[in-house]
Amino acid sequence: MARKRRIINKDIEEEYEFIPPEFDEEEFIRKDIYGTKVLLIVAAMAVVIGIICSYIQKMFSGPTGVCSGFVLLFSSIIIIRPLLKLIGLDINLLEKKSVIGNDIMFLLLGLGVWILFVNPPFY
Repeated sequence: MARKRRIINKDIEEEYEFIPPEFDEEEFIRKDIYGTKVLLIVAAMAVVIGIICSYIQKMFSGPTGVCSGFVLLFSSIIIIRPLLKLIGLDINLLEKKSVIGNDIMFLLLGLGVWILFVNPPFY
């Protein structure tokens, strides 16, 4: 037996109109420039910490120097927020993902500078 077809009314659909929210371009640019300033300061701190870690490894040869360098590198990630507040920068104005990105960038850049300064051209 054949089934009866149901007739669907397409006229019932509501029309949806998208209204974009207002965009404050000046505030966006200010936040972006502020985030860039914080990023540059964090990068400069990472370079300094990487150089200090390489000198610590050179002073204490063996596993003691490497462990001391790692302790300094990871503890400086924890100390970076109070240092930025001490400088006068407010971390609360940044988004969480950019703060986490700054921390990861600090770790990788500090580690990269450390490795660079331990090897022969800069040794």
